[in-house]
Amino acid sequence: MFSKIVIANRGEIALRILRACQTMGVKTVAVHSTIDRNQKHVGMADESVCIGPPSSLESYLDIPKIIAAAEVTDAEAIHPGYGFLAENAEFAESIEESGFKFIGPRADTIRLMGDKVAAIEAMKSAGVPCVPGSDGPLNNDAERNLGIAKKIGYPIIVKAAAGGGGRGMRVVHTEAALNNAIITTKTEAKAAFGDDTVYMEKYLENPRHVEIQVLSDMHGHAIHLGERDCSMQRRHQKVVEEAPAPGLTEQKRQEIGDVCVEACKRIGYEGAGTFEFLYDSGRFYFIEMNTRIQVEHPVTELITGVDLIKQQLLIASGEPLTIQQSDIKLTGHAIECRINAEDPDTFMPSPGTIDIFHAPGGPGVRVDSHVYDGYKVPPNYDSMIGKIITYGEDRITAIRRMRLALSETVVSGIKTNKSLQLRIMNDHGFVEGSKNIHYLEKRLNENK
Repeated sequence: MFSKIVIANRGEIALRILRACQTMGVKTVAVHSTIDRNQKHVGMADESVCIGPPSSLESYLDIPKIIAAAEVTDAEAIHPGYGFLAENAEFAESIEESGFKFIGPRADTIRLMGDKVAAIEAMKSAGVPCVPGSDGPLNNDAERNLGIAKKIGYPIIVKAAAGGGGRGMRVVHTEAALNNAIITTKTEAKAAFGDDTVYMEKYLENPRHVEIQVLSDMHGHAIHLGERDCSMQRRHQKVVEEAPAPGLTEQKRQEIGDVCVEACKRIGYEGAGTFEFLYDSGRFYFIEMNTRIQVEHPVTELITGVDLIKQQLLIASGEPLTIQQSDIKLTGHAIECRINAEDPDTFMPSPGTIDIFHAPGGPGVRVDSHVYDGYKVPPNYDSMIGKIITYGEDRITAIRRMRLALSETVVSGIKTNKSLQLRIMNDHGFVEGSKNIHYLEKRLNENK
């Protein structure tokens, strides 16, 4: 096991990683921007290094500064968390070339799965079910593109190969709109990602978002830890996540889980990862793989009892998986609500000072948050200030505990989306379960 690692992130995930390290006897180095010097994990870390001003480009996205922090503190490895450089192949490559260990998959794997076209091709070769599509990038041949779309069947969706987070995609319902949609998406993709490669897929109109959590070591062993349902979304951004997925049978779970495990072995995956699927009419369709820890990892931890960050550290240090597939038993139900510093109606960010923060408690309640009384939420980063996760022996118990937990939560001085989360927990459709990815957006529009 490593003796010391650099945590190349901020906020709740940096604190989560630090806590895992402390329970394993691993020393930590917190890197931070000038505006984040008072972050909770910075004060708790064994060492800290300021790596630049508030701008992400000059701090958390500055690869040489992060590697320099590892050098001056004699750290052995770097954990990227999620966001920022977590899925940046150049970052992983630079870390390895500098003599440190990247806590995540190899750079070539990140590069493969980061290119959506190449990832789909790799998954098809590995036997993973994919959405019918163009089977490669689109060129400027309008007639060819029209032919592909006709074969797939409208509606279709044009996606940027380097896209992510809901950006770089456009739905097309008619032949007349196709050519312009491709040109526009290519232009936007070039501006946003520096790569204008786009591809085409069948647009599934009422799918759920179901993802499979995997762990895979460098010795050819891999397991899955069941699924999460992340269908409560706004503008392709997850709002609520839960595990297991409502209504999914054990047979379906085992079938898709086994496929993902075999895909991990085939591509030589190392670490924690997530296969994301659209689930429609009893069928799974691969959309992408996240080669990092997910925001929603706590719900899987609660129903399996497996510490995913600890497993990341063990795998990266070269240890073989000691957990067998037969050891994974899904028990009970867990729900996660993201708490964001934003207006619950307009969704505009709400930075500022938190005067009072009171976290909920009681049986089956977990809070992953870095904030405290007097904490200043900066305007420079993502608006998420924490996550409330509840567990129950069944789904309705987890929902009831979440309602209570949200009601107990106090965050004064700024606006948060707590009231929105309470509305979701009391929404008849959500309580019924098995809603598609468009459900929340439609409900929000109905209330305008």
